[in-house]
Amino acid sequence: MTSSSAPAPASPGAPQSSGPLRRLTARGRDEAHRVSSPLELFFDLCFVVAVAQAGVQLVHAVAEGHAGDGILNYAMQFFAIWWAWMNFTWFASAYDNDDALYRVVTLVQIAGVLVLAAGISQAFQRHDYLVVWLGYLIMRLAMAAQWLRAARSAEGAERAMASRYACGVLLCLVGWLGLVVLPGPARPWVFLVMAIVEMCVPLFAEKNYETAWHPHHIAERYGLFTIIVLGETISAATVAVKSAVDEHDALGELLPIAAGGLLIVFSAWWIYFVVPIHGHLRSNGQAFLWGYGHYLIFASAAAIGAGLEVAVEHAVGKTHISTLSASAAVTLPTALYLLTVWGLHSRHFKVGIAQQLVLPVTALLVICCTFLGDWAVLAAGLVSAAAVATGVTLTARMTGRERAASATAPAG
Repeated sequence: MTSSSAPAPASPGAPQSSGPLRRLTARGRDEAHRVSSPLELFFDLCFVVAVAQAGVQLVHAVAEGHAGDGILNYAMQFFAIWWAWMNFTWFASAYDNDDALYRVVTLVQIAGVLVLAAGISQAFQRHDYLVVWLGYLIMRLAMAAQWLRAARSAEGAERAMASRYACGVLLCLVGWLGLVVLPGPARPWVFLVMAIVEMCVPLFAEKNYETAWHPHHIAERYGLFTIIVLGETISAATVAVKSAVDEHDALGELLPIAAGGLLIVFSAWWIYFVVPIHGHLRSNGQAFLWGYGHYLIFASAAAIGAGLEVAVEHAVGKTHISTLSASAAVTLPTALYLLTVWGLHSRHFKVGIAQQLVLPVTALLVICCTFLGDWAVLAAGLVSAAAVATGVTLTARMTGRERAASATAPAG
C-alpha cells in the first residue's frame, strides 16, 4: 500500500541522505531534535577498543609494580585517543552532512584508531611509538581533509577558520614525530609540549569565527562516550572476576570487590547524568573548558576498570604490589572522577553548601577507604552509593520546600 502524501521537508542544514556529494556547510546551532547519528555511535564503539587496550596495559604495569611508568604511558596513549575523538565530535556537531564522502573519511578515522590500538602494547612495553604515531597520522590526516572540505564550501571568516584548523592539525603531526625519533628521556616533554599545542589549535582557529556546534548534540555525544567507557569498565572487571573464579576458585575473596566495583560504576553513571548539562554550554569559553576537562573524566572512568582488574588479580595473588597499592588503583581514579564531574558540571546545578559539598566530601572519603585493606573497594562503593542517596534526598527536600512555598504564596 502506498501513500500519496509528500515527505515533510528536512530542517535547514540537516543531512538528508548519504547519496550524492554535497557541500560541507555548517549546520544550525538551534537545529531541532538534533541527535547522534548511527555513524557517530559506530565511531564511539570503535574508539573504545583503543581505550580497552590502554586499560589492559595499565593493569599489567600497575600489577608488576611499575605504576608511575604505567600511568605516564596511559596518560599519553589516552590523550591521543581522546583528542582524535573530541576533534571529530565537535567537527561533526557543526558540519556533519552525512554524504558518501563524509562517511568514507570518517571510516578512515576509525581505521586509524584501530591501527593506534594495535601499537599501544609496544608503546607501553618497549616505548616504541611508531605504530601509535601511524594510527594517529591516519586519523589526523582524515580530520584535516574534512576541514579542507569545509573550507572549500565556506567563505570569508569561516573559510579562514577551517583553513587554520587544517593547517594546525597538519603541523602538529610533524611535532608528534618527536615521540618516534627522539631519545626516551625527551619523549615525556615532547608529549607535554605537543599536548598543549594541540589544545591551542581550536583556540587559535576560532579566534575570529566560532563553529556552529550544537549544545544538546555535544552534551549527548559526551554522555554516550561516558556510558561506553563505563560499560568497558564493567566488561573488563567482569572478565577479570570470571578468570579468577575459574582459575583460583576464590569467589569469597572476589565478592566484595565485585559488589564494590558495581556500586562505584552505577554511582558514576548516576552522578554524571543527574544534571542536564547542555543548558550550560552557551559559549566557546564554557564549552572548551568543559570539553577539555573530560579528558580527566574519560581517563579516570576507564582507569576505574583497570583498577578493579588490579584488585582482582591482587586478591588471587597474581600481583607484585601491596594491598594498599591495589586498593589505591581503584579509589584514586574514583575520587578523581567524582571531583572532575563536580568541577565541570554538577556544581553548576547545586543549590546551597550541603549540595555543593556532597561530591568533594565523597571523593575524600573514597580516598580514605584506601586504607581499609581487603574491604577498600566495597567501602568505596558504599560511600559512592551513599553520595547518590544523599544527593537525591537533598534535591527532594529542596523541591518539597519550593512546592510548599509556591502553594502558600499569595495569588497575583
